[in-house]
Amino acid sequence: MFCKHCGSSMRTGIPEHDTYERSVCTVCGFIDYENPKIITGVLPIFRDTILLCQRAIEPRLGLWTIPSGFMENNETVEAGALREAKEEAGIEPTIRQLYCIYNLPHVGQVYLLYLATLDSMHLDPGIETQAAQFFKLTDIPWDLIAFSSVQFALKHYVAECSSGQFTLHTGSFTH
Repeated sequence: MFCKHCGSSMRTGIPEHDTYERSVCTVCGFIDYENPKIITGVLPIFRDTILLCQRAIEPRLGLWTIPSGFMENNETVEAGALREAKEEAGIEPTIRQLYCIYNLPHVGQVYLLYLATLDSMHLDPGIETQAAQFFKLTDIPWDLIAFSSVQFALKHYVAECSSGQFTLHTGSFTH
């Protein structure tokens, strides 16, 4: 590994006044902080259905998920969620609220998922999506959901749907 600032070799160690092991440049002293990645997305709702996308890429190729992905630099979390919705399903939902914060500390990821509504069932899936389909809540393919974060959000949504009262949910996957 080489320094992003001067190109010199990096070493692993605990920098002065720090408590975590980091990569530190042997010449200029630059510290390369590795932090969790943010994944953002939407739970897209149309009337009494939810839109799921079948993955055309790894990981979890062929399984169902919601439109979501890694946040990019220079965008807000909401803008990233809307971009992913457009890229993966060809939809332009309206974000209603932050619905789920889900931690995956073992892989350094944090999911921020928004409850969002659609005005129509028009879809135009992108290259990362094999298929996109609206499911009634009783027909969600639970055994084919790609990620624990998506299962977490869907279970809470299904449980709250009858009351129409949706609250923010937080959770973590630990093994």
